[in-house]
Amino acid sequence: MPEAIPAFPMARAARCPFDPSPQLREVGPISRVRIWDGSTPWLVTDYDVQRAVLADQRFSADSSKPGYPAQTEAILVQREKAKSFISMDDPEHDKQRRMLTRNFTVKRMEEMRPRVQQIVDGLVDDMLAGPQPVDLVTAFALPVPSLVICDLLGVPYSVHDFFQARSTKLVTRNTTTDEAIKAGDELKAYLLELVAAKEEQPADDMIGRLVTDQLPAGELTREEIAAMAVLMLSAGHETTANMIALGTLALLRNPAQLAEIRDTDDPKVIANAVEELLRYLNITTGGRRRVATEDIEVTGQFVRAGEGIILANEAGNRAESQFPEPDRLDIHRQARHHIAFGYGVHQCLGQPLARMELQVVYSTLYRRIPTLELAIPFEDVPFKHGNFVYGVHSLPVTW
Repeated sequence: MPEAIPAFPMARAARCPFDPSPQLREVGPISRVRIWDGSTPWLVTDYDVQRAVLADQRFSADSSKPGYPAQTEAILVQREKAKSFISMDDPEHDKQRRMLTRNFTVKRMEEMRPRVQQIVDGLVDDMLAGPQPVDLVTAFALPVPSLVICDLLGVPYSVHDFFQARSTKLVTRNTTTDEAIKAGDELKAYLLELVAAKEEQPADDMIGRLVTDQLPAGELTREEIAAMAVLMLSAGHETTANMIALGTLALLRNPAQLAEIRDTDDPKVIANAVEELLRYLNITTGGRRRVATEDIEVTGQFVRAGEGIILANEAGNRAESQFPEPDRLDIHRQARHHIAFGYGVHQCLGQPLARMELQVVYSTLYRRIPTLELAIPFEDVPFKHGNFVYGVHSLPVTW
């Protein structure tokens, strides 16, 4: 009898909610899996092979190509309706990405750091002045990146609840296609209105600069600017918010390492801890997706043109060959070569922003609230097992 093809995505380890599925270690470096629509793309679990595929432009990121292994029907339909540059190949991908690069340089992030520090300190002040216990997710983890990305884009923070509700629909696996279309359309409609407002009154923010520089030249349409903004808003706060809350929980489970972060005044220690937490937690689930544009040999296996391929970064980031004792959190590990942000030309544009925000958060929260602790048993923490971005629904804490 032929061996059954396992379903993907695979459930996380029951023994430790921070660990990826143990099944990922049981399959080969490249093997077939079955996804939601019954198709059987290839799954790659090997770190080196993942990097090679992500660097090979014969594997397309274009979600409209036949054979592309979409995460759900809802995501497939929504991407077709509002395609952003992450679902394009070069040269179109490179052209649009370059229009945004100056907003995410390391220099620009350092200029933003004092403002992010002000946001973080203000939210900590509010928590310290309020009642206990407090949900760290709603009081701190969500507002930090929401305020930052709204500042960067030029979106009024007063509408953050509107964005949060709709972006959550777009990153939840059980969202129906109709719900995803509705959420995406509502986000795009609001942002098109904002684009029009910035045409009337120019602004020195990301959307404003795109409107001023690219729109008159015909390099971008209003719809493309709105699609970029939807991507930035969704990616810019969902991932970082979950890293803040889940990273705090992981450190609370490793008190000696939390104490080192709390007590250090060395920014290199904090920066290193951020890289290790990004590697260890792997909050983006479902893998990076590509489709072969020609027959390509991948680690001894022929992947035919039109076949999909999924790169499980949670497996790559737990590779023993790259990260000795990979299931152990070690904030002194040299982990900068992790693939939490991907690799190659589609590597996450916003990674300098995410790194800077997390450095500010991890260097501030535990120093200012040194006795921070869980207010409920660890076993009662509600994890986001049904989302494309892993984390916790809530995190009650006290001090």
